[in-house]
Amino acid sequence: MSDEIFTESTMGDFLERQAGKDPDREFIVYPDRDLRFTYSQFNERVDALARGLLEIGLDRGDHIGIWARNVPDWLTYFFAAAKLGAVPVTINTYYKSHELEYVISQSDMKALAMVDGYKGGNYSYLDILYEIAPEIRETSSFTRKVKSDKLPVLKTIIYMGPEKHRGMYSTNELISLGGHLSDAKLRANMKLISNRDMVNMQYTSGTTGYPKGVMLTHRNIINNGFYIGERQRLTEIDRVCIPVPLFHCFGIVLGVMAVLTHGATAVMLEQFDPLTALMAVERGKATAIYGVPTMFIAEMTHPLFDKFDLSTLRTGIMSGSPCPIEWMEKAIKLMHMRDITIPYGMTETGPVFTMTSVDDSIERKVATVGTSMPHSDVKVVDPETGLECPPNVPGELCCRGYNVMKGYYKMPEETAKAIDKDGFMHSGDLGTVDEYGYYRITGRLKDMIIRGGENIYPRELEEFIYKYPGVKDVQVVGSPDPTFGEAVAAFIIPEPGTAIAPEDIQDFARAKIAPYKVPKYVWFVDAFPLTTSGKVQKFILRQMAAERIREAEEKDDKLP
Repeated sequence: MSDEIFTESTMGDFLERQAGKDPDREFIVYPDRDLRFTYSQFNERVDALARGLLEIGLDRGDHIGIWARNVPDWLTYFFAAAKLGAVPVTINTYYKSHELEYVISQSDMKALAMVDGYKGGNYSYLDILYEIAPEIRETSSFTRKVKSDKLPVLKTIIYMGPEKHRGMYSTNELISLGGHLSDAKLRANMKLISNRDMVNMQYTSGTTGYPKGVMLTHRNIINNGFYIGERQRLTEIDRVCIPVPLFHCFGIVLGVMAVLTHGATAVMLEQFDPLTALMAVERGKATAIYGVPTMFIAEMTHPLFDKFDLSTLRTGIMSGSPCPIEWMEKAIKLMHMRDITIPYGMTETGPVFTMTSVDDSIERKVATVGTSMPHSDVKVVDPETGLECPPNVPGELCCRGYNVMKGYYKMPEETAKAIDKDGFMHSGDLGTVDEYGYYRITGRLKDMIIRGGENIYPRELEEFIYKYPGVKDVQVVGSPDPTFGEAVAAFIIPEPGTAIAPEDIQDFARAKIAPYKVPKYVWFVDAFPLTTSGKVQKFILRQMAAERIREAEEKDDKLP
């Protein structure tokens, strides 16, 4: 293996190189609407949008939020921001007012590009935005400059759909504007960009109760995408179906960056639906498809599964949570994914630092998370002593290399806790490495809950639930769930004399936070199990949750 990393290019330079090398090859395809962009067409659209963004006052170093499903222009905004030297802040499509207000404020977001909402209009992003800052409704259609006391840095709203809204720019306007402007300013900006500059900020749930903005660079994600593609043996003839969200590293790095660096084609879905995914594979002649285990199970158990020709599939990625061996075997047999792979990592490591390869046995694909990635220094350390563990002895997984984030935005103390003095990012996950270099995940140091690939930190939910009247104390833990791996369970001590029902807590949460964070179970208790020093024993609460679920299932009771 060469000591030199794959590329020291910026994302904009790399896109232009691919567009020059193979201009007519398809880069992005939406089979459900027969929409296609070749590398050259996409690059030209990106340039026009970037010039339009510059013209309305956005520039190098500005933070631009993208709050949308995987709509066709999601990637146009991402690459346009990257080319002009701005920073795309990718926003979870499930966020509601509580989370959105925090991210806009904490990220110093200057512009927000958004769509109508999620799930057929039942989840209105506009209503959520207006709930936070009602005065945005009154933004002048002439100046289009947002003025909000609550969101002082936010100056521009861009509506990505075809409709027009008062005081907002549209994508078509910006592209049309940029199409008539000189390229000089954009080219000058591109010359100033370093591949060590931030190119993506993604928010993770925080152990402190506040989400943290992970600062990822061009160097982080382009190279990580390349090595991920190498483990799948991608080439320019591959067509990768991406039904996972672009606001996650799964979509933008494992998906788009792997495609870009191999000159391949991205077969896109606006949002996941098993039937649409199967149709996209057939119509898009996909050679790879990505997803968490629940997505693959939904596809393979769909009543119309046998009606689709999936014979073009060869590889892909299953990630987010462990997959039962029987479903892995079915994916290989029924979906023709003989070369399926399993990665492991975290947003802070760009994200992947171990991964299986196409040559690994099915046993290794199910029981391990593969070997370390090129140019990533991975080790297992004793959490108490910090010393490296011998083979097969559990400890905390740590990673150092080109892929580790710059840090958490405006959180130097949190950054110092996560990345040690030697540059190792501490994952908070427990695992082992065997004599052959294969890593296994055995548990967690942190209390993080992983629900269907979404990371949830209990502290964030606890601080939110505290706000409900009558809640004296609350502890949130993960509980077993057959569909998503884990579900959210809340144990609450109510104030004396108050009457709170589980539905009250769940309704309160549904109105303000992302649906995947809403507690599935709410139990009221008189006290929490404590250590002799007074610390809550969460492992006992997890046991209590599992026991209560099991007892209710045996009695066929309706759980709260």
